[in-house]
Amino acid sequence: MIDFLTDILGEPVFITVLVISVLAVFVIAKTAIVVPQQKAFIVESLGKYSKTLHAGFHILIPFIEKISYRHSLKEEAVDIAEQVCITKDNVQVGIDGVLYMQVLDAKSASYGIMNYSFAISQLAQTTLRSEIGKIVLDRTFEERSAINANVVSELDKASASWGVKVLRYEIKNINPPTDVLSAMEKQMRAEREKRAVILTSEGERDANINQAEGEKQRVIKESEAAKQQQINEAEGEAKAILAVATATGKGLREVATAVNAAGGRDAMQLRVAEDYVKQFGNLAKAANTLIVPANLSDVASMIALATKVFEHRTADPAPDQPPPTGPAAAPESAKDPSPWRS
Repeated sequence: MIDFLTDILGEPVFITVLVISVLAVFVIAKTAIVVPQQKAFIVESLGKYSKTLHAGFHILIPFIEKISYRHSLKEEAVDIAEQVCITKDNVQVGIDGVLYMQVLDAKSASYGIMNYSFAISQLAQTTLRSEIGKIVLDRTFEERSAINANVVSELDKASASWGVKVLRYEIKNINPPTDVLSAMEKQMRAEREKRAVILTSEGERDANINQAEGEKQRVIKESEAAKQQQINEAEGEAKAILAVATATGKGLREVATAVNAAGGRDAMQLRVAEDYVKQFGNLAKAANTLIVPANLSDVASMIALATKVFEHRTADPAPDQPPPTGPAAAPESAKDPSPWRS
């Protein structure tokens, strides 16, 4: 094919066409640009900023426009090397971290600073040293979030003109000296022992308080139970006395009714005579010395005396009636001499 073209066009013409074709391909390769997604290309025209190319296909002016800078618009993670920082209480600690940033303005990132990544990492180290110098060693472990937020705030202010946004900064490691670590371990051990002693004492105190409160409640409950028991016993005794009195009154009324009935007097006299003989028999068994009536054998007189006493009691007036006056008021028992003698 090449020989055929050489024969037709001649060798000089063929070489010229070939050079022109290669040059055209080269020019097209240099002027036709495809920008990937999340990329930004800075185009300069004769050494001066011309435009920013974003994702897509673009044609440049040959030999006039060229791509000078290429930036990624993705979030980048920059490792911050470990550095020695001095705390407020003059303790040296080694701290490293990681920084997250993103290019927002490709033009500012290209012309605002020579190397924004290096500049931001150096600024992060100096800002971190400044923040660590404001606090003591014990607080460096507690204030990580505050330190990170302060570093991000300072970096964001400085990088605003560079077209870069600092998203966050994280401290990875805090490495105190060996002697400081030993002292911190002793301190933590002492704190744990202290907390254990305090918790033990508080537990014993609470146990004693609960025990005393339980004893107090027990005494109160026992006293209330004793009080209620006495009240119940008193009420029971009162009801028992009332019941005995009621039963006694009812029994006396029944006896009075029975005595006033036909044959009641004879039955009463017989019962009195039986009790008389029985009680004197018991009296003789219970003691060696006793006093007896002179007319002990006269049982009839004793029965008559008991009958008169009963008639006198049944003839007594009611409490709300005046007692009778005159000779009729004297009881018949007062007329009879007592059958008892010493």
